[in-house]
Amino acid sequence: MIARRLPLFGTGAAWRVGLAALAILLALLIARLPLPLAGVLVVGAAAVLLTLVQPLVGLGLALLLGPWGALQNVALGPTLLDTGQLALLLTLAVWLASCLARRRLVVPSTPLNVPWLLFVLVALVSLLDAPSVGLGLVELVKWLQMGLVVWLVVDVAHNGAHNGAHAPIGPAAVARVLLALLLLAGLSQALIGIWQFGLRNDGPEHFIILERFYRAYGTFEQPNPFGGYISLTALLALGVTMGLLADLRGLRRPLRSWMWPVFVAFCAAAATLALVFSWSRGAWLGFLAGAGVLALFSVRRLALGLGVGAVAAAVLGGGLWLGAAAGFGPALSVADRLAGFGDEFALGDVRGVDINDTNYAVLERLAHWQAAADMARDDLWTGVGFGNYAAAYPRYALINWPDALGHAHNYYLNLLAEVGLPGLLAYLIFWLAVVWQTIRAARRLAWPERGVAVGLLAAWAALAVHHLVDKLYVNNIYVHLGAMLALLQLLSAPGMDREQRPGTPMTQRSPTVDA
Repeated sequence: MIARRLPLFGTGAAWRVGLAALAILLALLIARLPLPLAGVLVVGAAAVLLTLVQPLVGLGLALLLGPWGALQNVALGPTLLDTGQLALLLTLAVWLASCLARRRLVVPSTPLNVPWLLFVLVALVSLLDAPSVGLGLVELVKWLQMGLVVWLVVDVAHNGAHNGAHAPIGPAAVARVLLALLLLAGLSQALIGIWQFGLRNDGPEHFIILERFYRAYGTFEQPNPFGGYISLTALLALGVTMGLLADLRGLRRPLRSWMWPVFVAFCAAAATLALVFSWSRGAWLGFLAGAGVLALFSVRRLALGLGVGAVAAAVLGGGLWLGAAAGFGPALSVADRLAGFGDEFALGDVRGVDINDTNYAVLERLAHWQAAADMARDDLWTGVGFGNYAAAYPRYALINWPDALGHAHNYYLNLLAEVGLPGLLAYLIFWLAVVWQTIRAARRLAWPERGVAVGLLAAWAALAVHHLVDKLYVNNIYVHLGAMLALLQLLSAPGMDREQRPGTPMTQRSPTVDA
């Protein structure tokens, strides 16, 4: 339907002749290739053609393929671009080409443009005296991609993907498509994680838990970023579920309309289960913070919301305590793992501390925190350069921890070390702007649309808390975040807060974005 409404460069003879010529060339090439390679080529060609017709297809492929980047690097060796990046770059190129074809290249106006640009500029300035400009540009590209994804989605929603002869899709329709793509991408990783935990009966030895199971890590190759990624999906799906339950009209809809609520609920359940199986305490803590946000916005009164959150925490904590007291293995293991989490925030000089198998992981994290603090102390205003923590680490490494590990295992300390105090403040300003816009959207929208905004707000809370012990701008998670930020812009469109037609959520009334 969308593709039929939005052809790319029109339907002229030149365009049709070009497609025909391309099809003939592909057919000749496929005829001379082995069957597996021919199949890959056919699928790839179809993906490219669909992206040419509608850039949202390419964005969906980028979201689905993005988390596979780490696995591809392990299986095939380090590459400049993984399949997720290729899909994203193709999508952005098609969008920019369509803008040029329309002779209209206008930056969509969003409330996040200024704080986003502020952080990018501060990060760029920090590279003037950095040990490695290349490492800094790699991190800058991530933030540029996040911003471009937002602009692409907003432009497609409000102006159409292509020439002006065709009406734009509208923010409501694009929001539905984008939300489904985000949940589908997260669900695919959740199912892989569940399979890894209890069904595969094999895995890395150091991921063994409960004597017979394996920590879920999806295609991320590490449980902690997997847990952080999957928590975003779980909270977004829970927010959407909460919105659907609050909209009592949905209970009176025909049976076929229940496919969406069932899908959303399944995503929420699968993602939450995979999150537990990740055994990532940072992801768990982030999820609990997000769950608190969901509890606060599930009721009208703050006091009642706090009460609901307290009861939920008491039930969860009491269940773990009773299970542990009764000797139930999984409950005991989860309780022990949560109980030891506070030790990882014990700041102090770890030099001279006796290292053993029990405290090694904690001391390693603290050693990197100490190194990051030393970097910041030496250059508080410009830092060592964006993305240059690893490059600068050898000068600050503690004797027992010579390896940089890529980041400081606390993104706020990591930023303070790399871009200094101005960069950290710019980063916080950006996310405060995101939170403020999300809260405004949640207050303006009616159920069930409010549930989507609340789910996004819960995801921001989880991200902020998880960044106390990790860095989640890895393995194309930033593309996922860019799509979530784009979804926020669509929810903020004027008219989304108006009375909705029964059975038709996210019905747009205006072609502009609330700036």
